[in-house]
Amino acid sequence: MSDIDFRNLDYLLDGNQIQQRIFTVLKQYKVMELLDRYDPVLIGTFPIDIAVEGSDLDIACCFKDKAEFVSTVKTAFGKEVGFELAEVTIGGIDTVVVNFDVAEFPIELFAQVIPVIEQNGYRHMLIEYAILKDKGEAFRQEIVKLKKAGVKTEPAFAQLLGLDGNPYDSLLNYSIRHS
Repeated sequence: MSDIDFRNLDYLLDGNQIQQRIFTVLKQYKVMELLDRYDPVLIGTFPIDIAVEGSDLDIACCFKDKAEFVSTVKTAFGKEVGFELAEVTIGGIDTVVVNFDVAEFPIELFAQVIPVIEQNGYRHMLIEYAILKDKGEAFRQEIVKLKKAGVKTEPAFAQLLGLDGNPYDSLLNYSIRHS
């Protein structure tokens, strides 16, 4: 695994068939283009090749004006199959979560006022990618096996790494302790 700039989707073109299909679908439906002013970044399991059946395309976004973001996504994606929008507070931060389907892929937009590169989802993915690079293919296969058994991504990493406590927090601290 080489270093990847996850903020540019072109890396998907060098990936497996599913990653290449994701690139095509996101371009065809202009998903990233329609979200461009919100700094969209594909995060989660597909970019780092640990997705399992039922995984969605997670796209992190950053808004300055929540109402404008909500209006934009309703206009852009409101007619897509399965469209749902929720305004929630996560860790004291206003968050908008939007779900809809394009082609064969369920998509989840996760938007906060925090820059994408500082959001936990993006940070988790970078840490998980670094761990996968370090631990190799057998470790990646074990993560996928746990995920197929229903274990969420961060708990799967924490379990295999022997991390204690909240898996989401301990994974964020992993790179600090082990880099």
